[in-house]
Amino acid sequence: MEDAPSDDAAFDDRIARRLRALRGERGWSLDALAARSKVSRATLSRLENAEVSPTASVLGRLCAAYDITVSRLMYLVEEDFSPLVQRGAQAVWVDPRHDFHRRLVSPPARALGGEVLECRLGPGTRIAYDAPPRSGLEHHLVLVEGGLAVTVDGREHILAPGDCLRYQLRGPSVFATPETVAARYLLFIL
Repeated sequence: MEDAPSDDAAFDDRIARRLRALRGERGWSLDALAARSKVSRATLSRLENAEVSPTASVLGRLCAAYDITVSRLMYLVEEDFSPLVQRGAQAVWVDPRHDFHRRLVSPPARALGGEVLECRLGPGTRIAYDAPPRSGLEHHLVLVEGGLAVTVDGREHILAPGDCLRYQLRGPSVFATPETVAARYLLFIL
């Protein structure tokens, strides 16, 4: 008798199906998506077959190619939609390679564009995104605890707890923590 898939495996399966559906809706081949996203064809195939879990950087590239946010992808993956989501029921996605935890705080709503994320980035971690999921997205990043450097438009911003960085994302960005300090922050995307 086979074991039932874990919640993480089931979520990865839903992400894989959604990624496959997004590519199919656009009529793109794996090669076409690889060219648009700068993610190898082999990796795309493995992601769409749920053989591997995507990293934050890869999801960022794919969402940029599809012109959606990562949170929007997560909304599309969720099975149920409610105006209230208790903390224990909020979707959490983990990128173990980067010690990155991303909680989707906002209740899923396909018709609404704004969203709130709670993120945790481990000490000595650096995540670089080649492009925004959609150019011009407005971000309000509030550092709750720890230390964080955010590079936007080629300019590095060093944040301390309580600081808020407001920007429109149009190009590459980098999120980095000091070697011995983690960061927990809230990200409001409009």
